[in-house]
Amino acid sequence: MKKYIIAIAAAVLSFASCDMLDKEPLSEMSPAAYFKTEQDLQLFSNTFYNNLLPKSPYSYQSDHYVKQTASDLLLGGSYRTVPKDGGGWSWGNLRKMNTLLGYIGSCEDEDAIVEYTALTKFFRAYFYFDKVMRFGDVPWIDVELGSTDEALYNPRDNREVVMQHMLEDINYAIDNLPEPTSQFRVNKYTALALKAQFCLFEGTFRKYHAGESTLATLPADAADYRFYLDEAAKAAKAIIDSQRYSLYSTGKPESDYRDLFIQEDCESIKEFIFAIKFDYALGIFHNGTAYGLLPSQGHIGATRKFIDTYLMKDGSRYTEQAGWESKEFAEQIADRDPRLAQSFRTPGYTRIDGNDLLAPDFGSCCTGYQTTKWVMSATANGGDSDRVDRSTSDLPVYRYGEILLIYAEAKAELGDITQEDLDISVNLLRKRVGMPDMKLDVTADPYLTNPSYGFTNAKLLADPNLAIILEIRRERGVELAQEGNNRWYDIVRWREGKCVDQKMYGLYFPGPGEYDLNGDGKLDYCLYEGDAAPKTTASTVMKIGSEILLSNGTYGYVEPHQGIERSFNEHRDYYYPIPISERSNNKNLTQNEGWDDGLDF
Repeated sequence: MKKYIIAIAAAVLSFASCDMLDKEPLSEMSPAAYFKTEQDLQLFSNTFYNNLLPKSPYSYQSDHYVKQTASDLLLGGSYRTVPKDGGGWSWGNLRKMNTLLGYIGSCEDEDAIVEYTALTKFFRAYFYFDKVMRFGDVPWIDVELGSTDEALYNPRDNREVVMQHMLEDINYAIDNLPEPTSQFRVNKYTALALKAQFCLFEGTFRKYHAGESTLATLPADAADYRFYLDEAAKAAKAIIDSQRYSLYSTGKPESDYRDLFIQEDCESIKEFIFAIKFDYALGIFHNGTAYGLLPSQGHIGATRKFIDTYLMKDGSRYTEQAGWESKEFAEQIADRDPRLAQSFRTPGYTRIDGNDLLAPDFGSCCTGYQTTKWVMSATANGGDSDRVDRSTSDLPVYRYGEILLIYAEAKAELGDITQEDLDISVNLLRKRVGMPDMKLDVTADPYLTNPSYGFTNAKLLADPNLAIILEIRRERGVELAQEGNNRWYDIVRWREGKCVDQKMYGLYFPGPGEYDLNGDGKLDYCLYEGDAAPKTTASTVMKIGSEILLSNGTYGYVEPHQGIERSFNEHRDYYYPIPISERSNNKNLTQNEGWDDGLDF
């Protein structure tokens, strides 16, 4: 238990643990009588790992990844409503943290008091980061509350109050957490990674949402966006300067990026700053492989607008090639950034340790851009059968690759980025896969500011660093593809909600016909129109207009959400609503702008 935390509820003990019961009857024991030893603190705090950390690599939709059925979050408009309860407005884990901090002084081990205070404050900052991203202003609570405490009915504190408290917590954690002993336990550098992450979010949010009513509650002396971006850059640089971490590389640019995400024992992987352990023998799995292979996962697929952001292998822009809009799959994918072929099924793809060339499977992927990142070997864990629904690769919560991106973006948004900054950050990511370096004197890519594909708000700010900012955003999308909910909250902090309203297409088909998508000389698909399917040797036959929808009727892009309009509300949808039951119970809670919950107080 000392070595790592595993992602299973049964493996961690709550306050009502058997360890407690062995000491004295629960009905006769006070919390102060429990928090006596380091083991007590560890057992109680282990629940934070299990309750707060992600259990799946990704499951979210955005403008980069969609499912056959679009989520309400993606559809916007009337599809998004105020929930009666739930909706992320939950505070039970915070109460546990404040309980530990309230009674930790009972411990007889002074060193343990310091370490577990730091650990709990790390998780409290982690908890509040999620709340601020979702709701903006939230009540800051740093003491255990009873059922009759008046503080239960406190109003929401403005985000500056919350952020400053988060900084106090995370700085204490950085100063007092131990040096790394395992990627599976929170340490000093885990805390630095969280600080870099939430300061980047807050700095860019305040920069791009400046002047909006969403920030109206900030006090006059609130820190400006530059303060938070500077804190993000410093935290990321501290990790870089520690020289404890490095990118995973075995000198194989054609596979190293792919292989990073199938590691079953990551303790030797210096890129993982903090990770979750999965283990087949203990029955602890995630669904990373399933997302790439099983139709039961929602037919998730990447969008063409995302695929088109990948550069050519020589560093030039795919969207500057003649006829790029209507290139068929094989031509579109050829000679691109190697991370594309290491993240999706492309011509020549075989599953790890497999021999069969596999074509994109529309039975499991609604766009044709089928994910392969996180997809493990059919015989992973020494199994003798395909455990497609049981991935056991260790799941990174923070990895060094993201830290490099945070550093570069923070410096670019501050306006003081140098070529040296690029060379110690994003260019290391590019070198791993054999891509040319990013140069500081790059020109702005029209594709990335086009209202049909790119970022419209960034262009409006007329930032002199727009070109390099856009390139770092491109790199972030490519490098962090399919990792958590990064993309949605990137859209939120950049105030680029209109990206969600852009067309979310898939592969291009010039019309009815037969297609070999994996390049093995055998026909994979036959598309036809009319009543009768033609004779064909293709393994899959689909009728245009019913079994496959194309943007121009009989030809064009695969369009899984044809006829469905998305409507991102710029004055509402950057935040989630406060649930009705919570506002009914606490009339001091204001509702986020634009959300109508029917309450009139």
